[in-house]
Amino acid sequence: MHMLKTSALACAVALAGCGAITRPPYEAPQVALPAQFEHAQASSPAATPTPMTDAWWHGFGDPRLDAWIDLALARNPDMATAGIRVRRAALQAQLAGHALLPQPSGSAGTGASRPLSGSQRSTLENASATLGVAWELDLFDRLGAQRDAAVFEAQASVQDRNAVALSLTTTTASLYWQLALANERLDMSRQSLEYVRRTIDLVQAQYRSGAVSGLELREARQALAEQQALLSQYTQARAELRQALAELLQGAEPPGGEPQALPVADLPAVQPGLPADLLGRRPDLRAAELRLRGALAGSDATAASYYPRLSLTGSLGTSSSTLLDVLANPVAALGANLALPFLNVREMRLNTAIARSQYEEAVVNFRKTLYAALAETEKSLSARTELALQEEAQQRATQESVEITRLYEARYRAGQVPLRTWLDAQERRRAAQLALSALHLARLQNQLTLHKALGGGWPAS
Repeated sequence: MHMLKTSALACAVALAGCGAITRPPYEAPQVALPAQFEHAQASSPAATPTPMTDAWWHGFGDPRLDAWIDLALARNPDMATAGIRVRRAALQAQLAGHALLPQPSGSAGTGASRPLSGSQRSTLENASATLGVAWELDLFDRLGAQRDAAVFEAQASVQDRNAVALSLTTTTASLYWQLALANERLDMSRQSLEYVRRTIDLVQAQYRSGAVSGLELREARQALAEQQALLSQYTQARAELRQALAELLQGAEPPGGEPQALPVADLPAVQPGLPADLLGRRPDLRAAELRLRGALAGSDATAASYYPRLSLTGSLGTSSSTLLDVLANPVAALGANLALPFLNVREMRLNTAIARSQYEEAVVNFRKTLYAALAETEKSLSARTELALQEEAQQRATQESVEITRLYEARYRAGQVPLRTWLDAQERRRAAQLALSALHLARLQNQLTLHKALGGGWPAS
């Protein structure tokens, strides 16, 4: 018996002396990154760019937009859900770390017995109490790897929340400017409607005097009906945007009222940096890499789970026939338990291969996310340049259409051109004005897309 105890103790000491195994160090997946963005220089104005900050939307200089975004971040349920997930992941990481500590236990009991036969009819009372502790020596870092996997997931959930905030910010700003354009178009439509009404008044006067036929009068009335239909369409579009905004803000009233027109100030400059910077800025890329590291830690934990496990146990207990004497007769016990899960070789190989495949899948997903981010950034930078050129050209076209309409009006009043020519010029002017405002909105939304592609200025720490 003494030899058995000695052998068990020697085995425990030998295993404890082996120390924790060294897990393979993490190496970032090999990816081919360009030295710089192809359209980076073309996208930056001559002025010195302003570095991105956390609240990058402040660069637009619109306090009302700032207030809308602050309200959305505070009220939106997606942000609340993301915050709950962050807290849950943090608790799970704490729980995984708790497994590395000694686990206490305790029990207490009391009982009574009485023989059913014999002359003795007295009741025998018995009480017991035990305090125990069990501690698995993490010889091969299985528990440490499980803790690391949980910590990486907790950190990734923080990046998920940042990604939700970034998406919510750009969505709010986009709705804000779409609503501004809707109000701007409604104002333009009312002005066009008034212009067409004045045209009808002129044509009716000419018709009564016999200067024009009924055809011209009908053409003018047709133009009026078309403008009334457009006004209704723009009113409906604004109502739908208001509903989308109410859903986004959970019914909260946006501060400062609605914007009535798109901003006319120059867009703030953006410094895209280097492609490699995306890894530290974009929350979705940071989350993907953290989950990649978590998958590697999970794979290590699975492999380590088939190494021998040594658990030390200790207890302090007592038993007495008198409840008051329970603490007077303590009994201590120590023990060690050695598990050998590696004996199940087939299961070990299968589970290890499954865990490794999960890590390989995480590598593929990381690369996919990275290259999608690079492509999104390049497209946004290219579009930024081209949209600026398009808006500049459309501005010239709009100015010409206004002048053409004025000239045709003068010629119509002089009887030099038919009414249809003047009405067509009015329609081309309205189309040019709408196209110009649509291009300006497209530039604003491209600015949002670019900020989102670059990570929105979220801090890298």
